[in-house]
Amino acid sequence: MEIMEAIKTRRSIGIVKQDPVPKEIIEQIIEAGTYAPNHHRTEPWRFFVLTGEGRNKLGHVFEEITRIENADDTPESLISKLERQKKNPLRAPVIIAVGIEPSDKNNVLVAEEYAAVNSAIQNMLLAAHSLGLGAVWRTGKITYHEKVRDFFRLSSKGEVLAFIYLGFPDMEPKPAKKTPIDQLTTWIG
Repeated sequence: MEIMEAIKTRRSIGIVKQDPVPKEIIEQIIEAGTYAPNHHRTEPWRFFVLTGEGRNKLGHVFEEITRIENADDTPESLISKLERQKKNPLRAPVIIAVGIEPSDKNNVLVAEEYAAVNSAIQNMLLAAHSLGLGAVWRTGKITYHEKVRDFFRLSSKGEVLAFIYLGFPDMEPKPAKKTPIDQLTTWIG
């Protein structure tokens, strides 16, 4: 697949089959992430692959966070939220959690470390698409909770920036609606 085709046809695929994804394909996707631009070559990205029971372990973390964050809810409302959060990681056979560990070096800007990891995530999404997989980049408030950081044993400066849910597509994505570039671009000569 040519790069421009991959960029223009990649979509978030939130519904995937539960069929296993070969380890070699997952490794290719992670490797693509490591080719992202990275000022000072600090390689601030960290990758965590969750399959099988690993997804349930993450679900228990989500459930615990939800219990803490919604302690004032009615019991019925809380039970519903707990069940939903506990099951969320089971939506795909593979989740790649992408974390950041920013460098301590004085010449390194933290914003550039985040930019590098976000670029790695985009590379991974494009790689997944080119390899015939469906993927969606999920975040939300729960992603940045200290219990998630602790689950992945990231430092106090580190955090998770993405949960990439991966699998073989089980849906047809809608065509993208994009604003024409002339409405978003200013040429300065």
